[in-house]
Amino acid sequence: MSEKMMIASIEKRLDAFLEVTRRNEAANHPKKINPAITLSREFGCTAYPMAERLQKLMEEKTGNAWTIMDKTLLEEVAKDHDLSEKTLKSLGEEPGFVHEIIATFEPTWKTDKDYYRLLCRQIYSLARNGNVILLGRGSANISQSLKNCYHFKLFGSLKLKIHLIAQRMELSNEAAEKLIIKKQHQRDVFIKDFLNQDARDQRFYHLIFNTDKNSSERIATTIMNYVLSEPFA
Repeated sequence: MSEKMMIASIEKRLDAFLEVTRRNEAANHPKKINPAITLSREFGCTAYPMAERLQKLMEEKTGNAWTIMDKTLLEEVAKDHDLSEKTLKSLGEEPGFVHEIIATFEPTWKTDKDYYRLLCRQIYSLARNGNVILLGRGSANISQSLKNCYHFKLFGSLKLKIHLIAQRMELSNEAAEKLIIKKQHQRDVFIKDFLNQDARDQRFYHLIFNTDKNSSERIATTIMNYVLSEPFA
């Protein structure tokens, strides 16, 4: 994808995000609790196409607009001060609890302290408000205390991940394997350094899916059924 097309795509998704936020604010009853979903994955496991299918299923079943927040969109929101303030404005309703969460993470912040504090607060705010699918960035760890959040993880065999990465990035199998190992290590270090938690701890998740044995459609449908099996008031 060219840089021009990528920028246009991000702008389109930002516009869609603002529209979803507007519609949800207009539709939500003050006491209504909306579910949120986090998707974690091993590097090399394809998640976005499944997330798009899940988004469509959740919108059809709930009648509400949903949005997908991945690394690219979260970082674009973080760059825009006004948009960040809009996203974070509801945090004032529970300042004590939120500040306790941030304080828990603070001793482990490194050089990107301010940026990741903002990112953490955005993820927490989005998860608490619901009707969102959060991809990666430690979202499952950050939102563990929220009762409306459901956490899922995708894993796959090294063979499958090598095949997918080699095909998608036009790499040799050897180069793809090296990249997978490097990127997975970086993800594990990120969670350890910034959240002081073990990224491989499976206790964070409600369900874990083997992508070798489950299609995107099956995973999306299973997550939808699991999340909506519990009524929200």
